Amino acid sequence: MLKQESYILIAFGIFAGIIGAVYWFWGHEDSGGVMLVGAILLGLMPGLYYYYWYRRSGGQRPEDRPDATVADGAGTVDAFPSTSIWPFVLGSGCFFFVLALVFGIWLLVPGLSLVLAAFIGATAESRRGGSV
Repeated sequence: MLKQESYILIAFGIFAGIIGAVYWFWGHEDSGGVMLVGAILLGLMPGLYYYYWYRRSGGQRPEDRPDATVADGAGTVDAFPSTSIWPFVLGSGCFFFVLALVFGIWLLVPGLSLVLAAFIGATAESRRGGSV
């Protein structure tokens, strides 16, 4: 199934690319073209990533096979992170960064400080295992 998921996303990225090219040459409008570039990336980045993992895993996952049993998917799923404040701090820093583009360059100081603190805090938390 990972193959179909990747093909759908890649097809969306290609479709957005075609529409973006037509829009760029026909409309001559910058903001819509930039948004369509974002749409292209929205399709191609996860689509190519899924295709990479499809190729690396050797094909099908147990849940994609019609003859699979529950025991085929048993075992450790993965390690999931505990609750953390650092994603919120990173989002707040990015929000201040966007506000700096609108209201003034001085908002970059708290924005970049929050982003840096979030990266340091998340890295320290993941290295130590637990809350920091």
